[in-house]
Amino acid sequence: MSWVERLAERRMRLAEAKGDLRGMKGEGKPLPDRPGDAFVSAGDAVGFRIMAEAGVLPEEITFKKMAAAQRAHLATLTDPDARKAAMAELARLELRQAMAEEARRAFLKR
Repeated sequence: MSWVERLAERRMRLAEAKGDLRGMKGEGKPLPDRPGDAFVSAGDAVGFRIMAEAGVLPEEITFKKMAAAQRAHLATLTDPDARKAAMAELARLELRQAMAEEARRAFLKR
């Protein structure tokens, strides 16, 4: 166990002994299952969770949802011209999503 982990553990035990952890949201309940957090860093997961609890979606998540909807729409199309237009829109959404993700990463590196 590293010194940081020992320090964190010590502070958690101290807060628990002082009663600072009582009455917190979700006390006594299991942690929520968030399988999506396995694919992002711990810092990003915390940030996304804070925004979700505040009712705010990051731009990249909005584009991700829009791209998923566009993929579903594309799957229903049979007309070649309509499919071509839908694929162009999907490419545009995926590009915007990638740009938003890169902007977030660049911002966090500062």
